[in-house]
Amino acid sequence: MKENRITSRIYKSIKALVVNHRRIVVTVIHLVQAAIANYLAFILRFESILPPFYLRHLKLYLPVLLIVRLWFYLSFGLHKDLWRYSSINDLVKILKSVSLGTVVFVVIVRYLFGDVSYPRSIYAIDWLLLIMLSGGSRLLLRIFSEYTRAESGKRTLIIGAGDAGEMIVRDMRNNPRHMYEPIGFIDDNPYKKGLTIHGVPIFGPRTMIAPVVEKYEPAEILISMPSASHGTVNEIYELCKPFNIPIKTLPGLSDIIEGNVSVSQIKPLSLEDLLQRDPIRTDVQTVKEYIQGKKVLVTGAGGSIGSELCRQIIEYGPSVLIMFDRYENGLFEIDRELQNVLKRKESATGSDTFHLASYPSRVFAVVGDMRDRASLDYHFSTFKPQIIFHAASHKHVPLMELNPMEAVKNNIFGARNVVEFASKHNAESFVMISTDKAVNPTSMMGATKRVTEFLAISMNQTSSTRFTTVRFGNVLGSNGSVVQIFKEQVKQGGPLTVTHPEIKRFFMLIPEAVQLVLIAAAGGRGGDIIVLDMGEQIKILDLAENLIRLSGFVPYEDIKIEFTGLRPGEKLYEELFDESETMVPTFHEKLKIAVPRNVPSPDVLMRHITNMDRIITTSSLDELVPEIQKIVPNFKRS
Repeated sequence: MKENRITSRIYKSIKALVVNHRRIVVTVIHLVQAAIANYLAFILRFESILPPFYLRHLKLYLPVLLIVRLWFYLSFGLHKDLWRYSSINDLVKILKSVSLGTVVFVVIVRYLFGDVSYPRSIYAIDWLLLIMLSGGSRLLLRIFSEYTRAESGKRTLIIGAGDAGEMIVRDMRNNPRHMYEPIGFIDDNPYKKGLTIHGVPIFGPRTMIAPVVEKYEPAEILISMPSASHGTVNEIYELCKPFNIPIKTLPGLSDIIEGNVSVSQIKPLSLEDLLQRDPIRTDVQTVKEYIQGKKVLVTGAGGSIGSELCRQIIEYGPSVLIMFDRYENGLFEIDRELQNVLKRKESATGSDTFHLASYPSRVFAVVGDMRDRASLDYHFSTFKPQIIFHAASHKHVPLMELNPMEAVKNNIFGARNVVEFASKHNAESFVMISTDKAVNPTSMMGATKRVTEFLAISMNQTSSTRFTTVRFGNVLGSNGSVVQIFKEQVKQGGPLTVTHPEIKRFFMLIPEAVQLVLIAAAGGRGGDIIVLDMGEQIKILDLAENLIRLSGFVPYEDIKIEFTGLRPGEKLYEELFDESETMVPTFHEKLKIAVPRNVPSPDVLMRHITNMDRIITTSSLDELVPEIQKIVPNFKRS
């Protein structure tokens, strides 16, 4: 027992000595290898019987050779390399170091010392043996390191045997603290089937996913295809979905720094990855001409859509960006974010050229309420905005059913105020953000937004300002959205609450929606309702099930789903075009124009809005819905 403890201490002491003086140790090893290679070269050349004459040559020139080898070994930094991570690059450095050392040694012996009796074959044999010893020892240590460590990582099936797949497997193998153990690749290239990458087999095309999962039982599936289209990612997800295995992915090519892929970049596949669509064809120049050098006002700038509008608008270089919101916390966050963007840009370009860059010289965060006419008039008079994006709105349908007067005050009266002051102060362009809930409305929120659509159309008839309405459906990840609610419910262990098993909604990512809003705003003629292409409607139940799977759980087993019934004002499905509208194509394949019939004249519309003002002032709630129905006849409150 005592002897074992002593042996253990000696082992730890030797290990600590080697670790603490690693560079010296590996340098000594290299010199020993050089000496052995030179000795073996003589032995091989003279078939194990070394004549005394040549033995003197060996002893005389070996110190010279070692000095030359040491010089080039240090020059190429080979003493700094970790052998267990040796790569092709290290082998190239060894080849260069040994080859140059051999050339210099030949010059010293034959031309400096003038000794032509030194056997020429020794130079070549010594060169070859040292490469084999130095490179081979590193390769053996790497093999030993890889194949003797325990397979403690998660067994991972990798989809995609391209460059990204090769890099990710290499990183998994090289990282001693890796969390993954690759079991194989899936790749649709028929020529790759049966081959291996770093010893990891390529099983075959996507049709092999099911048998491979059943046979090898991976703990995770990694989609290693950064350049794959979003449609391809969805197809792969559908093939993997039945197995209830966590699915992970890598960021897109644009997000991978310098084209290098590593384990640290692996992330869970998200709903955003599944809902994301192929890039939009964007006429950046048109949007830039629309915004650059202009004073731009965004209402509701602290909200999901408003803040993203500010992020994208700032890239087109307005002279002034005014962010208007009554919710100070959201406004504070977007203001801080954009001020940091400006500081980074200033430091990158230099203060002398900063204001010439395509970024606004001034960003103002204004806390205010659009229902306060005096405040609005003051800010319009002060800033004189040329372009207004009106994103401020109450949007939660059930909440507005409980507070119908607030829906009217904010969505209608507030919009009326912003519209009127935009016209009064001669703004060039006004963009009204609308919603699919304004189509054949069944809720107060939808009906009030339909009134604001008519408000923009009617004002366009009498004003020099160009009024354009942009209508779209739900955006993924907005404040209080169903996805956020689902994520919170998953964290709590469920259940996820869905109102109805058949309820459907349109979904779009916020950046994509805002990008289309800017395109629509730049190309709008005025008086239009421009509708964004939202793709197909998605069942909320499918959304809930996918989110559970993507979180690593099994729907209905690990986390339950409960149906709570439709809430007041809700519809089973949404529509993008009203029954009284005609759809007309536009200048962009992702945009359509909705042409409504029976739009109230400006005088009639303002008379009804004035009546609503009186109704709310007197709290005559029973009169409110009938008055709105005079403007929106197909409003049927559920």
